[in-house]
Amino acid sequence: MQSVMDFGRSRSEQRKISMVTAYDASSARIVAASSIDAILVGDSVAMVVHGHTTTLTATVDMLAVHTRAVARGAGSKFLISDLPFLSYRKGVGVAMDAVESLMASGAHAVKLEGVDGHENVIRHIVESGVPVMGHIGLTPQSVHQLGGFRVQGKTETHAGHLVEQARRLEDLGCFAMVIECVPASLGARITQSVRIPTIGIGAGPATDGQVLVLSDLLGIELKAPRFVRRYMDGASLVTDALNRFDKDVKDARFPACAESYA
Repeated sequence: MQSVMDFGRSRSEQRKISMVTAYDASSARIVAASSIDAILVGDSVAMVVHGHTTTLTATVDMLAVHTRAVARGAGSKFLISDLPFLSYRKGVGVAMDAVESLMASGAHAVKLEGVDGHENVIRHIVESGVPVMGHIGLTPQSVHQLGGFRVQGKTETHAGHLVEQARRLEDLGCFAMVIECVPASLGARITQSVRIPTIGIGAGPATDGQVLVLSDLLGIELKAPRFVRRYMDGASLVTDALNRFDKDVKDARFPACAESYA
């Protein structure tokens, strides 16, 4: 994907959308060489890269640094950056400063969680010419309010509220939305209730696309949620490579002549 228009086109042509996270230039270059449609510089960087237990410690400066790094390696891939915790809850002016920072860092769009209480911010960002991706269901920035990382929309009342949130995001001008950690039937229901593309993560197979954290997909993280499919055992492969390097060094087999200067 090279523009925001490709998202709507994919939905209308019933082509699934693939998206993964990336946080550095090296990872972005690997994704750029693949058929993946889009890259998300998620606030999950606070957990994956910086070792925190939630995304709440992510800041605009942190996301801007990683967005710049990813943009240097992403080529023509469509790049979305997360607006971090509370950055869009302090008024339109502060939110627009955050948006400006991420867009100036190389993002093509921003993503933000929820809709209740910041409809005016979403509308203002969209009307300012910045594509906005919504995010409903499990919103990790509200982890303490939600009582942990739990499946959302399990009651009809809550499910109905999520459907209503999705419709509001569409009405506010979002070009797509992430649906996280809801029953598969609700993921399908929300997708059928809106005209913009839905990107699922733990939301079943009926959404218009799927997103995963790259290190989860590659099997580098030792623990991963149920909705993750590991496409390789990355942790074991990397450990094996490190052990072989260690042995070659200690056995004086590295570096060889070919790896040395005359």
